[in-house]
Amino acid sequence: MHPTLQRLDELAAHLATRDDTVAVLGLGSAGAQRGRLDEHSDLDFFLIVEEGATSRYAAGTDWLAAPCPVVYSFANDRRGRKALYADGIFVEYAVFTVAELRRVPFRGARVVWRRADAPPGLTESDVPEPRPPYDTVEFHLNEALTNLYVGLHRELRGEHLSAARFIQGHAVDRVIALLRLSEGEPPYRDVFDPSRRVERTYPPQLLPLAEMVPGYRGNAAAARAILGWLGARFAIPGPINRAIEELLRS
Repeated sequence: MHPTLQRLDELAAHLATRDDTVAVLGLGSAGAQRGRLDEHSDLDFFLIVEEGATSRYAAGTDWLAAPCPVVYSFANDRRGRKALYADGIFVEYAVFTVAELRRVPFRGARVVWRRADAPPGLTESDVPEPRPPYDTVEFHLNEALTNLYVGLHRELRGEHLSAARFIQGHAVDRVIALLRLSEGEPPYRDVFDPSRRVERTYPPQLLPLAEMVPGYRGNAAAARAILGWLGARFAIPGPINRAIEELLRS
């Protein structure tokens, strides 16, 4: 068994001895998508507890250290922490009651351990999958174009970091969405972060990320690459195309 999964099993076995715990859910590569687990994977999980126990488990780490000493941790949320074990396994977790879990957006969970009287359906969130207002080619194309337009104006103003986020961040996310719509649903897609595993899904000749994300000083070059990629695949409305080209000549 992979050391990360073994650690989660050890942790769940300890938590199963406590009266105020209900279940342990593995997430990410420790969840339903264990096929993507590798030596770089961290350990993500939810701990489900009885009413009144959330703050105790979120604030304390005695239970977390049961299988191995914890050498570093901090509260990254009022319900959870990030922590590093002495053997190098990095964990991120959150603590919820059953009622609170129903209001949390998540996908791909796996029951590692559940109490016999735990309710069914713990791996399913009642919160809908996050989607843009319109998940269409028209929407993503025009979002990408307006991201380039706004980003280039910020670049010309000297706001290089903000420009990079619009051009090399937001616009590239829209490019990835366009590929998803045209090439089909990719395996192991992270609905909360479109950048995950794109390098494995799309080869450089299809998604030239080195050209689209060249770095802090490369906003104009990135915008040219993205505009060229979009223009080779879709009909770009003339007015916005000309406006972006004019900014690129500035």
